Amino acid sequence: MDVHAAPPSALSPGEAQRKRPTIKDVAATAGVSRGTVSRFLNGGKWVSPDARDAVERAIRETGYRANQHARSLVTGRADAIAFLLAEPQDRLFADPNYAPLLRGAAEALASRQMTLTLLVAGTPEERANVVAYLEAGHVDGAMLLSSHENEPLLDELLARNVPLVSCGIPLGRSDRVASVSVDEVGGAREMVAHLRSRGHRRIAMITGPLDLPGGRYRLQGFREEMGEDFDPALVAHGDYGAESGAHAMTAILERSADFDAVFAASDAMAASAISVLRKAGKRVPEDVAVGGFDDSGLAVSLDPPLTTMRQPFDRISAEMVSLLLEIIGGGPVKSVTMPASIVVRESA
Repeated sequence: MDVHAAPPSALSPGEAQRKRPTIKDVAATAGVSRGTVSRFLNGGKWVSPDARDAVERAIRETGYRANQHARSLVTGRADAIAFLLAEPQDRLFADPNYAPLLRGAAEALASRQMTLTLLVAGTPEERANVVAYLEAGHVDGAMLLSSHENEPLLDELLARNVPLVSCGIPLGRSDRVASVSVDEVGGAREMVAHLRSRGHRRIAMITGPLDLPGGRYRLQGFREEMGEDFDPALVAHGDYGAESGAHAMTAILERSADFDAVFAASDAMAASAISVLRKAGKRVPEDVAVGGFDDSGLAVSLDPPLTTMRQPFDRISAEMVSLLLEIIGGGPVKSVTMPASIVVRESA
């Protein structure tokens, strides 16, 4: 462990006014070596969690600010990272999951004196602009959100050696692109197991897009846990959005009314499913239980509050930042998987 037992004293108020805090001052306040502080600022490789927390506190206490211009001249880096969304612009505001991921990434970079740049590539024109921007070196790498299996953007960035980390397993490219994801299969299985433990056997599912990892692997987990009770007539596909959830729930009802629970692959689709079920004269959860996935802010506000699988968005974005900075520093491509955890509320 890099944390020392007896750290030297921090700067006094008078000293702080006379000179700008340095890495040495941060190290003294945190009780770690200057090398540890430097490694933290350059990506966090080989820095223990305790040391990382100590350095972050020390940066706040001392008011340390890196000289970004001088640092960029020495390192050849922009000291900026892109938060890159490969979806239409309106999805940035419509999907409740992007805001906590964006906030977590901004906080993780701010603690390292780095900048977060938001880029959207939902059209061919936007994609061309984004590729040119990244290739020009305005940022050091990109955190990629919502990369569809056949999305050309990812291959274009790989061809240009842009450092990348994907939120979710990049389908077909997991050996070339680092990723941070939740256990999609395990999370879906846990939700189905919960519904079955409440006596439900005829369980429907509204999936996400099957060319995204969440859509594909949550359906896989659902099928595995359902086993012989799996009925393809009780499966409909959505795009994670509310409107698609309503269409999918309506389609399932038109095929069969013989089901007693619904698992939706996002909270937004679960919310729409509840609305459609009520219009069809079914009570939630008395007639049909409903479960979601994400534990977004929407889940608590629904009536009834939604049982759902929680994604640790703050941990996901922080891990994406750390992993990307390691890659920028020459580290290997690797994947990190975090567990999703069930949050039981009144809907199921």
